This record gives sequence, C-alpha cells and structure tokens, in this order.
Amino acid sequence: MLTSRMFLKRTRAGAVVKVVREHYLRDDIPCGAAACRLCPPRPAGPGLGLQAQPSGAASSLCPGPHYLLPDTNLLLHQIDILEDPVIKNVIVLQTVLQEVRNRSAPVYKRIRDVIANPEKHFYSFTNEHHRETYIQQEQGETSNDRNDRAIRVAVKWYNEHLKEIEDEEKIQVIFLTNDRTNKEKALEEGITAYTCEEYIKSLIANPDLVDRLACVSDEGKEIESGKIIFPEHIPLSKLQQGIKSGIYLQGTYRASRDNYLEATVWVHGDAEENKEIIIQGLKHLNRAVHEDIVAVELLAKDEWVAPSSVVLQDEGQNEDDIANEEEKENILKTSVNKDMLRPTGKVVGIIKRNWRPFCGMLSKSQIKEARRHLFTPADRRIPRIRIETRQADTLEGQRIIVAIDGWPRNSRYPNGHFVKNLGTAGDKETETEVLLLEHDVPHQPFSQGVLSFLPKMPWSITEQDMKYREDLRNLCVCSVDPPGCTDIDDALHCRELENGNIEVGVHIADVSHFIRPGNALDEESAKRGTTVYLCEKRIDMVPELLSSNLCSLRSNVDRLAFSCIWEMNHKAEILKTRFTKSIINSKASLTYAEAQMRIDSATMNDDITTSLRRLNKLAKILKKKRIDNGALTLSSPEVRFHMDSETHDPIDLQTKELKETNSMVEEFMLLANVSVAQKIYDEFPEFALLRKHPAPPPSNYDILVKAAKSKNLEVKTDSAKALAESLDKAESPAFPYLNTLLRILTTRCMMQAVYFCSGMDNDFHHYGLASPIYTHFTSPIRRYADIIVHRLLAVAVGADSTYPELTDKHKLADMCKNLNYRHKMAQYAQRASVAFHTQLFFKSKGVVNEDAYILFVRKNAVVVLIPKYGLEGTVFFEEKGKPTPKLDYNNEVPSLTVEDTTLHVFDKVKVNIMLDASNIQHQKIRMVLVEPKILGSDVPANLPTEISSKNEPEKKKKKLQK
Repeated sequence: MLTSRMFLKRTRAGAVVKVVREHYLRDDIPCGAAACRLCPPRPAGPGLGLQAQPSGAASSLCPGPHYLLPDTNLLLHQIDILEDPVIKNVIVLQTVLQEVRNRSAPVYKRIRDVIANPEKHFYSFTNEHHRETYIQQEQGETSNDRNDRAIRVAVKWYNEHLKEIEDEEKIQVIFLTNDRTNKEKALEEGITAYTCEEYIKSLIANPDLVDRLACVSDEGKEIESGKIIFPEHIPLSKLQQGIKSGIYLQGTYRASRDNYLEATVWVHGDAEENKEIIIQGLKHLNRAVHEDIVAVELLAKDEWVAPSSVVLQDEGQNEDDIANEEEKENILKTSVNKDMLRPTGKVVGIIKRNWRPFCGMLSKSQIKEARRHLFTPADRRIPRIRIETRQADTLEGQRIIVAIDGWPRNSRYPNGHFVKNLGTAGDKETETEVLLLEHDVPHQPFSQGVLSFLPKMPWSITEQDMKYREDLRNLCVCSVDPPGCTDIDDALHCRELENGNIEVGVHIADVSHFIRPGNALDEESAKRGTTVYLCEKRIDMVPELLSSNLCSLRSNVDRLAFSCIWEMNHKAEILKTRFTKSIINSKASLTYAEAQMRIDSATMNDDITTSLRRLNKLAKILKKKRIDNGALTLSSPEVRFHMDSETHDPIDLQTKELKETNSMVEEFMLLANVSVAQKIYDEFPEFALLRKHPAPPPSNYDILVKAAKSKNLEVKTDSAKALAESLDKAESPAFPYLNTLLRILTTRCMMQAVYFCSGMDNDFHHYGLASPIYTHFTSPIRRYADIIVHRLLAVAVGADSTYPELTDKHKLADMCKNLNYRHKMAQYAQRASVAFHTQLFFKSKGVVNEDAYILFVRKNAVVVLIPKYGLEGTVFFEEKGKPTPKLDYNNEVPSLTVEDTTLHVFDKVKVNIMLDASNIQHQKIRMVLVEPKILGSDVPANLPTEISSKNEPEKKKKKLQK
C-alpha cells in the first residue's frame, strides 16, 4: 500500500517549501515473537528475536510472561539498565530508533549492539512501514506528540496481535515510559504502563539493579535546603542568537586538574583575541563539566583575574557548605600584577554535554544507613557525583563506574547512577582497566562481526595474490626488533649490484591486503587508530591472527609485503626509487642486541651479517646528512621494567639502552617514510595523508635558554639547525650528563606531531626531522594511518583500486582528527601504565636514596630527574599542617632559595623516594630532598610529590613524536 508523507522545509535562502514523499506500507512485517504463526518468518539478521516463552527477571507487578516496549526518552536515559543481562525480550520500535539516532549517536550504537546480541532477545520492529501501526500526524499535533501516539498504537497492536496466538499463557506487552502525560494517556487507552523505576523496583531477584537507574527527574532528589546555588542556563535558541551577535562566545570547557574552582574555555573560531578565557568561582563555572561545549559571557575588564597558582582539591564532605566554597574563592583573589590579568568570563549555558562514564571510588557518607553517597572520579578535573546506592558497604574500596544524569541548580554536585564495579582498587587488573577506560582506549575483545572478515585458516598465498606482486623470496631479508616482539612490521635487505651500486629494500607487512575498505574489520581498526603498549599488555589495533601471525614478517615463512627499494651509491645518495607489492621470506628475526653482536663479531661473515654491516654503514652516512640538514637528536629517558616471572610484579627498573642497530633500523624507516610521502603527494596532491611537526613558538624555548645560560652555555633557537648545532656544542667536561639534560629539556619545548590531509593544509614541514614532507608507512600492524598510506601508494603504483572515501579530503581530515586523538591518548595511557608500575616497584622498596638532577624550578617546588630509573618527580617545600620555609623564587635565573639554600636548574641533588599510599585512588611517589640539607627540615620528612608520568602531562610538556 502506498501513502504519502508531507512536511515543510526551509531552504537556505529562507523560503518555505512543501515536500511530499511516498511512504510504502506493508502487511508482511513480522512481529518478532518466536511463537507467532500469523506473521511471515523473520528474515535472517542480527539477534534472535523475542522468545516464545519470555525468560528474564521475575516482576511482582507483572508476574505473567511479558515483553517490554520502551519509549524514546527511556531508551536514551536508561540504556545502562537495558544493557544489563537481566533485561531481555524488548521490542524497539523504528520510531524510537530514529529519534535516538538523531539525538545521541553513542546511545544509538549501544542499542544497535544490544539488538545484535542473540542472548538479549531484543527485536527491532519497523512500525513506521507496517500497515496497522503507521499513523499520520494530525493537524495541530507536534512531532513529539505524534511519535508518542505512534508508540502507544504499536503497543496496542502488539497486545491485540499476541492475543491471537493460540498458547496456554498469553504474553503481554508492557509499555515503559518516564513521561507522566504519555503514561496517563496509555492507561486511559487500556495499556499496561509503568515508569522504569516502578518496573525495576518490582524485579524480585534483582534489587541491585535499582542502583543503575538514571535519576532523570530531579523531583525528590533536591537537597533538603532547596537553596538555589547556580544561575539558570540560558536556552539553546537564545545562546545561538547570542553567539551569532557576538554577545556570547562558544568554546570547549577545560577544567583545571589542580584547582576545582578554576577552568579555561578555549574559544572556537579564528579570532586572535580572547582565545582562552578564564572562569573562576563556583557560580561562574555554573555546572559545566570538563570537555563540555559551553557559551561564555565575558566579564567587564575590571573583573578580570589572573590564573591562580593555588592548588585546591575538593575534599569537603558536607554538600551544603557553600560558605566554605566562598571562603576558598577568596583565596584565589590575591592581589596580582596588572600584566597577569587574562580575559575572564562566566558560563551562561551549555551547548553540548560531553559526559562519559567515569571511573573512580565511592566516598561513603558519614550518616549511618544513608543511601546517598558521593563518588570521587579518578580524573581530578571531573566534579564529584552524588549517587544513590544500597551497596555502599560492598563498593567501598572498589573502583566503580558512574554516569552523570543531570545537574540541578540547587545541587552542589551533579546527580548520577552506579553503572559497574571494576574490582578492588590497587589490584593490577583493575587499575589497568581503569587507565584504559579513563584514556578512552577501545579494548573490548574483537566482535564476531569483525573476526568474520579474517582469512580462513589454514591460509596460503594463492595465484590471485601473486598478481601485481614481485617475488622477492630469493633476497636475503631479515628483521631487527626489540626482544619478544611478535608484531613484526618491517624487514630489510641490502646487496651489491653488478654495476657496483647498492640495492637497499625496506619491506613492510602488507596489512591493507587483509583489511579491505569499509568492512567491519576496517571500521574497528580505524576506530582504534593505534596499538597501545602498556607495561605488561598490548591492546592490538588488529586481531591477533593478523598482528602476530599472517601479517607479522616472521622468519622462514612466506609473507606478503609492500616494498620500497632504492638503488644507492656508496655515499648513500639515492639514484632510483621504486615501490612494489611483493612476497618475501625473511631469513632471520633478530633482536637489536643480536644484530649488534653480528656486526661487531670478527668471525661472522655470512650473508645476513654482511648485509647488516652494509646497512649500518649506509645508515651512519644517512644520519650524518640528516643532522647536517638540521634534524634534532633529542632525549627522553625511557623506562624498562624487569618482571617477576610468577607474580608479574616489577622487580627491577632501569632506563632503556639504545644500540647502534636501533639507529640503523630507524634511519631506513625514516627514509622509506619520506620517499613514500613524496610519491603519494605527487600522485594525490589533494588527499595524501601526511605527518607534520610544527616549529614551536619562540616562547616555548624560554626555559631552555635560561637553563643553559645559568651554566654559561648559549642555545640558539632561531632554526632547528641552529638548535641542533648549539646542543652539540653544549658540553661541559666537568658535567658529562649536562648535554643529556639539555636534550631532555628541549624535548619538553616541542609541539606535538600530527597527521593531516595535504589538501587541507599548506605547511607540511617536519621540524624535528628537518624534512619538507613526511608520512607514516612503516608500521601498518600498529598504526591505522599507515594502512591509508599503503592504500594510496597501492593506487599510485597500480597495485590496487581506489574507493570514494580515499579521495575525499574532508573524510580524510576527520580521520586524521581521530588518529591524532587516539595517538595522544595512547601516549598518556602508556605513561600512566609506567607510573602505576613504578608505584608497584617502590611499594616493596621502602625508602630509596638516589642521585637526581633538577630539571625545573617552580615557585614552591623543584622537579627532579633520577637518571637511574628515568623517573621524574616534584619535591615540594610546603606541607599541610607544617610551617612553610622561607621561599624566594627567581624567574630570570631560574632558581629557588629555600631558607638559605639556593637551588638551580641542573643542580645535582640527593633525594629519598617512597610510595605514598594515603589516598588509595591517587597513590603517588613522594620525593624528599636530602642533599643539600635545608635548614630546619627533618629528613625523611613526608613531603609530597607528583610523579610526572601521571595520567597526562601538563600542557607545556608537549613531546616530539616522530
């Protein structure tokens, strides 16, 4: 049957046009109930449909067999409840799905996953195309009211339809809605309807499920005093008008990690002025949460403030103690120099909430038998959240996940609900799970949908695979990697040609052969973006069958590769370059140490060793050329743990030692990346995926220049070449470690390297490598960017066909945005993992005394580096409840005088290191200065420190990542 739908639409020019669309209605759409003989069989698809005899939780409200049918708002807000294994046999209407899709992409994805789960028996019913459930919008009826009516019509139809099934027990459809009006109308129409809370509380065997209810309505949740604390948020329509007219500014809200009464808003757009606005004080912060998109109103200039240097953690237990907050706000308003004042504003409305589920711990209420408790998130930038739970005794000392539901004007804290218990705080598995969740690292096992696109085993290379490929199995190819590496991306070969020149080949795993564009495996890899390496765990970007087997270039097996082959002379000058898909058979999988031993051995002269020696010789020439060109050789201490084979706890901690062979492999990888970048850019100037490293603004170098000057050394920063040369000259015979310290400090001045699309940018330069163009080609097993680069190169050399998304610069730019985010989060997660394992190491050590060097001087502290462990920490000279020593900070030198002892950058000191576990959620390494001895200090004083590898570095600590 054909009907038509009419709606009005406004054009860009402002005219209103009537749109009429044909709308097909059918009578062969199945109801999804397994026992139904009236409907045609359900077509094959995700999920199993509704059970003939609904199993699930027993309800005191509806003891008989029943299906559930939620409305849109219930699905949006109570998705945590619907995902619980107890809730089964749910009908999700097309009307509801479409509304959810328009209102929340994350919830839409979650409900699609639930529908696809065969154990849940959720069924998606296409009510908008069913002859008996489709309804027209009536005159004067809003879209919302029409949709509510469509849902009620579908419930009624289901109940009538199911009555006709000849079965002993009739199945009832229960309508779940939290909308009072909708519920009343449903009851008037004879429909059985309950609120989510009524139904969940009726589940006899599952009282804990009540804790997962989102408190959507704020009625009854109000603080007893009912006092209004926050200004009202301006409605979205008015905000948008205000932003257009310039009254308000739109930006991303970034809460401070050190001061819960302060935040900054990064304003969107290209305006140079007022790029960063400070927000100070509870009322001005006005219920915004870290990463929300907010509207801000600038305050008058005489109300501007300076960024606060005070550390304030929200530790109060009393929710009503607003007077105490005002007292703390006054601490921030100290007299400051006029030059320090920054544009200041207040949050007037929220444009988009960016709430996510938060990990943390329950701060149990002091009141006996209380159900309302505060939850303290692990991320200090997130406010505490009030939740209701009957399991407080069980959850104390556990890491849990909580979701925010809303933040009423009269509540000091947002309201939320309990989602999940992760396990005991401090436990290794639990803490690893927390750091993965907090850094948004996708780490769930690969779904069946993704795994279905893997090659069937046993796998072998077919005739079809050999098309467009060169057979290079005769070459003496070998790989050089860290010990224990199973995901081998790259291999090398080197041989002398008859004309006296040298042929060098870099062979990279051909991952794009196995991951085809647009399938579920490709989408999952793109979402993950990168493999994440934690201290004891690897979160793969691609399933293990590929990462550790079929794509890994292991020795003595045939593997598919993408090869970059150069003809060079003995001065390492490139004469010819070619790219080809290939098939190789690696002759040896070596570690860096094994390769080094072969190169250094006087007795070994086999093909592999000869090849390695040639490669090493050429690599040294390439490196010298690169450095002469202005490339930087920086330093950042990398830590390595030695684990106990049984307990898997760290028993030793040392900095990684880099061998000549590390540098050898790196040189050829860099060369391959540059060669491929040039090739794909020449071929696709508008949509090459490249990587750039912006030059730091001159002010970033201030700290480096001052630190070098304090040791009578000059560091020039006007170009990368000048910087590289002055770092090479900055030697002190009496202080050999000084040069390493300067290079570590230089790393901290750097900007982050990023992926970008060539058609959307015109600055391609890679500052750290001094290369005019660069990309990532050499690690496709662990980086998705490299897979895209492989696809572009394959099209460029005629080895594969293109597809629309590959040549869409806007889609590529969006992809780069995700890849940059995933890489940044992977870095932070890796640092957090090192921090946690460092804490485990010092847990069993007691107090350790070590040599350290001062890296930074702060107003009330010094940041030190301990070379032995590659560990960084802050020694504070102020402590709660103890007299503060006399502190004199000199920004110019820079130096800090504590009582009569002056401390400079790069001074050698001795510190005591110990673990402070007083706050189970934020355990930290404490460091105390032992030498030089500060007058009046008693060692080992329990002075606080933060380990630098906390979850994230400060904004200034931007690291160079090639």
